[in-house]
Amino acid sequence: MAARAQPLPVSLPGLRAMRVASDAPFAGVKETFLISRFESGRSEFWTHGRTWTGAPGSIVVFQPGDVHRDLKREGPVTYQMIGFSTPEVDTLRVQSCLAADDPRGAPFRRLHDAVAVGADAFTLECVLAEVIAAMTAMRESKLEPTRPVRRALGLMRERLAGALSLDELSEYAGMDKFHLSRAFRAQVGMPPHAYLTRLRIMQAKALLAAGTKPKDIAPQVGLYDQSQLNRHFRRIVGMTPGQFFAKNRQSPAQVDR
Repeated sequence: MAARAQPLPVSLPGLRAMRVASDAPFAGVKETFLISRFESGRSEFWTHGRTWTGAPGSIVVFQPGDVHRDLKREGPVTYQMIGFSTPEVDTLRVQSCLAADDPRGAPFRRLHDAVAVGADAFTLECVLAEVIAAMTAMRESKLEPTRPVRRALGLMRERLAGALSLDELSEYAGMDKFHLSRAFRAQVGMPPHAYLTRLRIMQAKALLAAGTKPKDIAPQVGLYDQSQLNRHFRRIVGMTPGQFFAKNRQSPAQVDR
């Protein structure tokens, strides 16, 4: 069964929701904050440097830039997913998966319940504020990357549109390139070059969604030319930048899995 995604109507601008059913493993980098609730099935997945297990009622919290890799699934998995962007929460690491009986999941469950019944915008705004407060309170320092990896991530985001070498990255991080590469893969979930490419394609998608023409994207995201952009974009997104641009003009992008 291929993944089936059903968009859900949401009255609060900036909040997006869908119900997804799939038995196909997922691997990728999250582009926004995502709060998922398992409705059926079980999944074992990797993020934040460790393995988690999701089951019916579990709440899964992702933030922009998180690598998510499914390791094992038991039967088709169905979940409701809510995505949003907010300047009110800095990049942080939170407990990624909360069991159905974990009291810390209450604000997240209230948000999912409100979306499911089609609550009005004011209700959703209030519940989302509780969710953001809960995420801030759940900060887990033990899940954060080490200082060299955090510095490497910061430099990648700063230099997204320019050239970057591993020597520069390791010097800025304060760790030799061999140990940095190993630590980065273990803590982030993929090697530095692969993660930087993902960040660049995420930025390319944002520019395209904002109306930038495909021919103008490559130099703005640190890629050499249109062919390199096309190659990476098609591999990661599953379509060319031109196809994504045209599709987004017809129907704005939904929640990223």
